[in-house]
Amino acid sequence: MATGRTHRPATRSRGIPEATVARLPLYLRALTALSERSVPTVSSEELAAAAGVNSAKLRKDFSYLGSYGTRGVGYDVEYLVYQISRELGLTQDWPVVIVGIGNLGAALANYGGFASRGFRVAALIDADPAMAGTPVAGIPVQHADELERIVSDNGVSIGVISTPAGAAQQVCDRLVAAGVTSILNFAPTVLSVPDGVDVRKVDLSIELQILAFHEQRKAGEDTSENAPDPAAPPVRSASAGRKGPDGDMPAVMPA
Repeated sequence: MATGRTHRPATRSRGIPEATVARLPLYLRALTALSERSVPTVSSEELAAAAGVNSAKLRKDFSYLGSYGTRGVGYDVEYLVYQISRELGLTQDWPVVIVGIGNLGAALANYGGFASRGFRVAALIDADPAMAGTPVAGIPVQHADELERIVSDNGVSIGVISTPAGAAQQVCDRLVAAGVTSILNFAPTVLSVPDGVDVRKVDLSIELQILAFHEQRKAGEDTSENAPDPAAPPVRSASAGRKGPDGDMPAVMPA
C-alpha cells in the first residue's frame, strides 16, 4: 500500500503560500462574475468583499502574483482573470476521470462547471459490470478493469474518487500507480499517498456536522447580559454586614 503525507508543504516552488493558492479560486469566481457584467476595473475593497476576505489579505495575495493594481483605478478585471487562470493552470485542458458512478459520481459527471473552468471529464469508471456502457452525462461508463489503460490513453493526471469508503484506498493506489498525481476524494475516508501526490478531501457529512455544532450553539445561547458564565468559578456568599474600603462588600465573591 502507498504511504506518505496527503499534501504538499506549505509553500510551493514559486513561493506562493498554500493559503493564498486556496483563495485564488475565490478571487477568480468573483472576477469572472465582474467580467460577465463587463466591469473593466475593480478596487481591492470591492473585490475582497465579493470574495469574502479582507482587502489587506487580498493585496498581499496579489503581490505574490506580481499584480499590484493602480492607485485610484484598481485592478484590471480581464488581466486578473487571465493572470489567476494561468497561475492555477486553467489555461490548458485538464482531462479528469471519475471513479465510482453512484448517485454522487453521476451528479459530478453532470456538473456543467468542469468544462467552463478548464476541466474535461475524459472517462467515467465503475466496478459494477452492469454499469458498463451505460451513458451518464453523455459519457459511457467503463469498467474498473480498464482503469490503467484509460488513464494512460487520456493522459490523465487528475482523478476524482466517489466510491464507498472501503474501496477508495485501492482505487487511489491504482490511480497513483497509473500516473495520476492529483486526487479529489469524496469518499468518507482518509487516503494515504506517496510524496508528490496531492489529495483534496471533500466530506459533505463532516461539513454538515460542523454546521450542526454551530446550530446547537445558537439554540442554546443565552443572550442576556446577566447570564452566568458556565466557565466561571463557583461563588459563595459574603459575611453579612461586612465592610470593605469602599463600603459594603458585594453580595457574592469568588470562592
